[in-house]
Amino acid sequence: MEPEIKIEDYTYNLPEEKIAKYPLQSRDDSRILIFQNKTISESKFSNLAELLPDDSIMVFNNTKVVPARLFFKKESGAHIEIFCLEPVLPVEYALSFASRDKCRWKCVIGNSKRWKGGKLLYDCADHAELMVYELSAERISSDGDTSVIEFSWKGEETFSRIIELCGKVPIPPYLKRDTEESDIERYQTLYAKFRGSVAAPTAGLHFTERVLNNIDSKGISRLEVSLHVGAGTFQPVKSEYISDHQMHSEPFSVPVDVIRKLAEKEEHQKIVAVGTTSSRTLESLYYLGIHCINGGEPGNVDQWEPYDGDAGITAKESLNALLSWMELNQLESVEARTRIIIVPSYKFRIVDVLITNFHQPQSTLLLLIGAFAGRNWRDIYNYALEKDFRFLSYGDSSILFRE
Repeated sequence: MEPEIKIEDYTYNLPEEKIAKYPLQSRDDSRILIFQNKTISESKFSNLAELLPDDSIMVFNNTKVVPARLFFKKESGAHIEIFCLEPVLPVEYALSFASRDKCRWKCVIGNSKRWKGGKLLYDCADHAELMVYELSAERISSDGDTSVIEFSWKGEETFSRIIELCGKVPIPPYLKRDTEESDIERYQTLYAKFRGSVAAPTAGLHFTERVLNNIDSKGISRLEVSLHVGAGTFQPVKSEYISDHQMHSEPFSVPVDVIRKLAEKEEHQKIVAVGTTSSRTLESLYYLGIHCINGGEPGNVDQWEPYDGDAGITAKESLNALLSWMELNQLESVEARTRIIIVPSYKFRIVDVLITNFHQPQSTLLLLIGAFAGRNWRDIYNYALEKDFRFLSYGDSSILFRE
């Protein structure tokens, strides 16, 4: 049953000066708030390994941010921004990025009303050397706020290379500044591998080689999943009740070896999710296993699926069912989409510890924190505000222990 939660109950006053407009010079110099046993304290992120439970298992989202903002120009001189969201299905990311002359993406169009039709040419005003590619965009169809755009170009370059040359990193709108050269490196995790996100999994922005080495030295396992973060992560909840909010859909992929290690974990081992995206991926795996137990195949996870009742199936049972299905079908990874929304009353199945930044008021991410930390979320955020923690994507971090 869909929970009746008023979004106004999950708000707080976030002064503009608390929002970190730029990252710190060193990633792991950020502060980290610690919430454990209903007690709040703090440390430096560089000390993270000391805060983690012995023999725990960490799960990272290895998605890579795409320079998804492309600027085109009409013959009249008017500028049109095209924000790439994802390839048009059923084409996968890897296949689309490997395209060499044209491809189609679902996009959001800036100044959309000023584009009546026809092809647009890429604005090469500041990059004359890119004129050789003759990159163009044509609107194929529209559906609500999104459009299907066909990009075409000349030469032998892949779309992956074209978008790296021509695109800009889509930093969050609440930073209220243009993308700068430093964002190309800093709005990306060190361990990013697979292109597809239009927003960074920001909890991972704090990790350095030093921190990762310290984690390894402590004997903590590191696993990786991929969830490509969509623009919906910035979408505010506009409805009065969360039950009326439409959650965005995001694709994820998890290797069979990762699922095997999660299924085989010992009772005492804690699962540490690095970020809300890793959490949503891990919790979605539970429901893929339920699909298998119910005699089907692991399909997409619906927004309110977790609230339809508790069948009493453990995480280990669910993961083993998913693992058996994958082994039977000789799959190296499971791929699906999730619209799962985690709000208070949600029962966490897999995640024990959450590393995450501080999120916007009245956002689905703040509701996830409310589900994980309970009513203590407000004490956590009050502490962070009073102690001058830095907020949002380039801000400080927290580590939350679930009771």
